[in-house]
Amino acid sequence: MIQVFEIDQGTDDWFQARLGIPTASKFATVMAKGEGKTRSEYMRKLAGEILTGEPSETYSNVHMERGSFMEEDARNHYAFIESADIQQVGFIRNGNCGASPDSLVGSAGGLEIKTALPHIQIDRLLRNRLPPEHKAQVQGNLWIAEREWWDFVSFWPRLPVLIVRVQRDEEFINEMKTEIDRFNEELADLVESIRHYGETPIQAAA
Repeated sequence: MIQVFEIDQGTDDWFQARLGIPTASKFATVMAKGEGKTRSEYMRKLAGEILTGEPSETYSNVHMERGSFMEEDARNHYAFIESADIQQVGFIRNGNCGASPDSLVGSAGGLEIKTALPHIQIDRLLRNRLPPEHKAQVQGNLWIAEREWWDFVSFWPRLPVLIVRVQRDEEFINEMKTEIDRFNEELADLVESIRHYGETPIQAAA
């Protein structure tokens, strides 16, 4: 069952809503094969959030602020081109994971907006497809929000906008569910081990 949080992204309430659970923007990290450094680091960050009740990241920088400003331009541009009925939501939780959609579209769709520097935008326009590095996030949004399709939008002012409609990939989503469940089990074990740290003496190696 999904929970939709009508809050502004980047606020204290938003950070609290996503505290301690993997989110779609990091699903690619969770699905990384083996025990990669980034996966382990992400797990430790979430464990820290659960144990302390404090979000691990609350900062904003110039690039993030610029991206947020241009995201609104991209959203308005998309709504005009597609004559779309868009709804902004802060966060969607589905079980022990969640997502922060850039918008929901109508009753069946969603929207993921990425701003891209001109050379990146030109490359994306020439390829005219969903960039592979964003597949896990987009399919994760589809899964978490229980939607049928998701539009990926890449935007930079004064360049053509790229709009790619992505349908659900059930095989990939099932694989993702398996990896997220495994990640959450490992996360729970890690949290418990830290909660009981020092209670059981560690036997020195012979």
